[in-house]
Amino acid sequence: MNLKRPAPTLYDVAVAADVSTATVSRCMNFPDQVAKKTYYKVMAAIKELGYSPNFGAKAMAARRTNTIGAIIPTMENAMFARGLEAFQKELRLHGFTMLVASTSYRPDVEEEQIRSLVARGADALLLIGHEREADIYRFLETQGVPSLITWVFDEKITQPSVGFDNRVAMMEMAMKVIEFGHTRLGFISAITFQNDRAAARLDGIKDAMKSAALNTSDLSVIETNYGIDEGAKAFDSLMGNGPRPTAVLCGNDVLAVGALRRARELKIAVPQDVSIIGFDDIELAQVAYPSLTTVRVPHRDMGRRAGHILADHVKNGTPLKSLQLKTEIILRETLAPVKT
Repeated sequence: MNLKRPAPTLYDVAVAADVSTATVSRCMNFPDQVAKKTYYKVMAAIKELGYSPNFGAKAMAARRTNTIGAIIPTMENAMFARGLEAFQKELRLHGFTMLVASTSYRPDVEEEQIRSLVARGADALLLIGHEREADIYRFLETQGVPSLITWVFDEKITQPSVGFDNRVAMMEMAMKVIEFGHTRLGFISAITFQNDRAAARLDGIKDAMKSAALNTSDLSVIETNYGIDEGAKAFDSLMGNGPRPTAVLCGNDVLAVGALRRARELKIAVPQDVSIIGFDDIELAQVAYPSLTTVRVPHRDMGRRAGHILADHVKNGTPLKSLQLKTEIILRETLAPVKT
């Protein structure tokens, strides 16, 4: 007759590793606070015994699951990967696990993911951008699940956020382009519908043009999906319709690299014939040829700070507060004075 062996306990692991149960718990929840030798000894005991903590019982006792959800528009965009990596590392320092989901820029999918993560016991949520139905925020409030917004900052909105002002960042970049003598501007944008980051960047260019007494109706705008091929097609359209812009700003670096590729194919010299500007400053911007002038976004700092703020709120009840981060103009080879 086969009798089922009892599952190993935290105490069994402590005995096998010759440490206290508190040390075993610390190794699992706060590994950076334990000496490496002790950590590896405890992990070896856990593996040998096949121990798995009872997170269900732990969650019931603590009234939390030590998981925080992050819902992003897409996993294809390197800028989100940078921020999430830093977010996850910071959460781990505080004993939290990250659950991530993507929405493909669909509000209905985002709502579905929000409700699903809440149902699975997420202690808090990280969300991208402010633009969503008020009912979703009411649902989170009713469920007692705090949320923190990232990749945006708007002092007029009370929902706590850790991010940057997309409108101001793009306005400053556009003003720099205008200072180089460019008055015929083009913009390759992400889809602005239900995307407050993309819409704000478009508004930022218009703000800069108004400040320079330029007619915003002369701004040529192409909205497209994320991708190098999409950036190339959009650049083709800008160059083929009416007077060519002398500078093309892009809503992200990937679209800008697509524009650069198409410029080479069309034998349009960059920056001699047209300047091309990106946004984000991912690694691709530095290895592009010519190297890409862009707006540097503090992705990692944003992720790290968001992780700390959410973890501190869940563990200690520290109030959620908004935090504005700075962007930076990075001048490289794709921006030059307009030809006279």
